[in-house]
Amino acid sequence: MRLDDERESDQVDDRRGDGGGFSLGGMGGGGLGVGGVVLALAASWLFGIDPRLLLGLAQHAENPAPAVSNNAPVRPIPRDDAQAHFVAKVLASTEDVWTKLFQDHGSSYRKPRLVLFSGRTGTACGAGQTAQGPFYCPGDERVYIDLDFYRELQDRFHAPGEFAQAYVIAHEVGHHVQKLRGISAKVTEAEQAAGSKAGANALSVKLELQADCFAGVWGHFADVNEHLLEAGEVEEALKAASAIGDDTLQKQARGYAVPDTFTHGTSAQRMYWFRKGMDSGDPGACNTFKDAGPAAGPGASGS
Repeated sequence: MRLDDERESDQVDDRRGDGGGFSLGGMGGGGLGVGGVVLALAASWLFGIDPRLLLGLAQHAENPAPAVSNNAPVRPIPRDDAQAHFVAKVLASTEDVWTKLFQDHGSSYRKPRLVLFSGRTGTACGAGQTAQGPFYCPGDERVYIDLDFYRELQDRFHAPGEFAQAYVIAHEVGHHVQKLRGISAKVTEAEQAAGSKAGANALSVKLELQADCFAGVWGHFADVNEHLLEAGEVEEALKAASAIGDDTLQKQARGYAVPDTFTHGTSAQRMYWFRKGMDSGDPGACNTFKDAGPAAGPGASGS
């Protein structure tokens, strides 16, 4: 990505080294990484427990953003930490794109903060852990990421590249957009009224796929307006979307996939919706609640 001359967001909190790191199962101080997500998902499918509860995160809980209670000064990113500066520049680009899109529709965009952490950290959604992978907490309007995730994305899931890394941030910012537009609150209500776990899962899939589409919308403007992308980088993001599809993760964990338990969408669905946002540049094209998109497979739940 062409980010050398781009600005960095001032909405980044660097909590790494705050003493929150921990290890499980002898995995070392860096935490479990994406492999822990696979283990948690496998346990949830075996025992019928929501994986978000296993990971200590009710990701879609809707609460007003609390006042900042931590008065400690924000630690600046170390000058030689190229990956952290990259993330700050990607976040700044999402701010520019969504600020303009919200203005075009007569509203204001409230910027989320992004927290860099190692191992674990406190959030308004409960204890945040490396094992969860990157996540958005609507309760404090923050995106949380342990940068070790990018190593897992490259080494374990074979999805390298800067735009693949940027897609991860843009997806979580997509959840922030959903909160600001009131979408995630409505989905939470619908999940509670669904009457079955399969029905709630189907709604979760639609929410996650819409965040993928919103990530694609950002990518569209990053390419068309800001000219940040280089040849082949869209394919990098598509490869990342494919690598973390529910069907792919389930097959890695247990050898086969069970569509009724999907919470984020299949590899094909995630690629489809990212590409739709990328091609259209229109958030209105991201209505995953009306457009079925690719089927999840035999036995998939409807809603």
